[in-house]
Amino acid sequence: MRIVSINVGTPKTLDINGQPLVSGIDKTPVAGPVAVGKRHLAGDGQADLVHHGGEDKAICAYPSEHFAYWERHYGRPFAAGAFGENWTLAGLTEDEACLGDIYAAGTALVQVSQPRQPCSKLALFHQLPGLPKAVIQTGKSGFYLRVLNEGVVEPGATLLLVERGQGALSIAYINRIYYHERDNVTAMEQLAYHPALSASWREAFLHRLAAQTEP
Repeated sequence: MRIVSINVGTPKTLDINGQPLVSGIDKTPVAGPVAVGKRHLAGDGQADLVHHGGEDKAICAYPSEHFAYWERHYGRPFAAGAFGENWTLAGLTEDEACLGDIYAAGTALVQVSQPRQPCSKLALFHQLPGLPKAVIQTGKSGFYLRVLNEGVVEPGATLLLVERGQGALSIAYINRIYYHERDNVTAMEQLAYHPALSASWREAFLHRLAAQTEP
């Protein structure tokens, strides 16, 4: 498991079909060591701080293994940073990454906190209206990491699993419950009270659970 590319970018105004879009989704691969902070990588930033960034979503990671699928599906190239991810990974997909997993990378320590939830800006950036829905249907979402210990990481760095998260609940499993098994109360309770789940997804699951028990 390794980081094949580190991608950063600050919010900028993009021209999408003649319409301005302010977003930090346009990430560029960088060479050399990059400082990893509690809220973001050095040189990185988000425009929408309500839905992106913060300590629970300091690093967006995406498996490079998925690019071949998207290239076949859309007939166009996808490269590192295409999904607005900070870390393009090799050897760690949604099937292997589990909620609460702790990884060492360079001198930093990070923890899996939630799946990446595709938004409309991903569709606008690629001018592919169906992309967010396709991400949900396929489960090729990527995931977020919180930073437990700040440090420095270089492209090519190995990801070393230090500790498996409680219950070994994969990102693929969480996606399935969140999007496709919305009435699975037992699974939602397990996830809602998982100590490593991000605050926003915990709130979402608790809201659904409350709705399930309403008379």
